Amino acid sequence: MALNKNIEHLLEKYENGETSLIEEQQLKNYFSQETVAPHLEMYKPMFQYFLVNHQEQFTKDIPLNTKRKFNFKWLSVAAVAVLMLSVYFNKAEEITAKDKLDYNNAKAALALVSKHLNKATSQVSYLDAINKAGTQVDYLKEINNPMGRIFKK
Repeated sequence: MALNKNIEHLLEKYENGETSLIEEQQLKNYFSQETVAPHLEMYKPMFQYFLVNHQEQFTKDIPLNTKRKFNFKWLSVAAVAVLMLSVYFNKAEEITAKDKLDYNNAKAALALVSKHLNKATSQVSYLDAINKAGTQVDYLKEINNPMGRIFKK
């Protein structure tokens, strides 16, 4: 009778998820016996299933596919890239004469702008002298006011 009370207590702990591995092994051993208390008969199939399930092993062979498959997506991407490059270079040869003419016209226009810009810069060089004179005048103001220089913040 004490054994049944102990098993009932272990079953209660098992259902609450509070048993240790040793206590679970005691339950498995008890329910693997031929004779079990009549009011605990309903637990016997569950614990026998655990014992049988623990001994099962998977024995089928799992085939590993190590053969590489050729990826046709990348082949199509490469084909499109080659096609686009061929269209671009074919188009570039057709436009080359017109592009050279446009390039020469733009080069001449930029040379003309550069020439006029250099001429205008040489005409405005006197502004540098005016700027220098302005700084000298500021220096003269400081000489006239020596106390301002001393207390300058």
